[in-house]
Amino acid sequence: MSADVRQVADGTYLVHGGHTNWVILTDGDAATLVDTGYPGDRRALLDSLAAVGSSPEAVAAVLITHAHNDHLGSAEYLRATHGTPVLLHESEVPHARRDVLQQVSVGTVLRNAWRPGVLPWMVHVLRTGGTEQHPVTAPAPFPADGALDLPGRPVPVHTPGHTDGHCVYHLPDAGVVISGDALVSGHALARTEGPQLLPDLFHHDRAGAVASLDVIAGLEGDLLLPGHGPVHRGPVKDAAQRARERAF
Repeated sequence: MSADVRQVADGTYLVHGGHTNWVILTDGDAATLVDTGYPGDRRALLDSLAAVGSSPEAVAAVLITHAHNDHLGSAEYLRATHGTPVLLHESEVPHARRDVLQQVSVGTVLRNAWRPGVLPWMVHVLRTGGTEQHPVTAPAPFPADGALDLPGRPVPVHTPGHTDGHCVYHLPDAGVVISGDALVSGHALARTEGPQLLPDLFHHDRAGAVASLDVIAGLEGDLLLPGHGPVHRGPVKDAAQRARERAF
């Protein structure tokens, strides 16, 4: 699979991988990588860095929204091969190490196999290594509160629910919210397009995921870069409110 790289703002790129997105923030050839797709997306991930004029060696850090297999896929590879720090919320550190696992089980997916789209999605997950475990040996919590000293100056914002340590990343000056799986604009199993929560089976704590939409609504911005689905343009507050209405 080739990388589908879309520049959405200055130094900001949304990359569509195998059903999952990641984001690249650049400053010259230096980059911040937010999420890494499935394990099977590695070639596309490396190609996407080249496409924006960067390289694995120039990635200052990998930021993880949450440690599900489709977002954590190549984080340990980059850490072990290039010494890239892997940073995430302190509550998500044990998840990235696989001390715990807050991910939909194979049994739950099989019980939902009758639903439209589930079987093709399952095939894709298997082909891209979605059932493999690639724990990060030495994940680290964010070093400080507020903006990180990285390309893009992202600000982590804790949005628990999808997992305990899920974070979105806010770029206040650019009006961008990188929302991971706390707020998406589509999914292979979704019945509709536009701002929404993922289907219920994917959330560790659905009530928490709904509550975190209020946190996202409080972030200033008009460009939403989700973990699944296309870029969404328009007030982030409105997108979060629409997702909340759809959740009930």
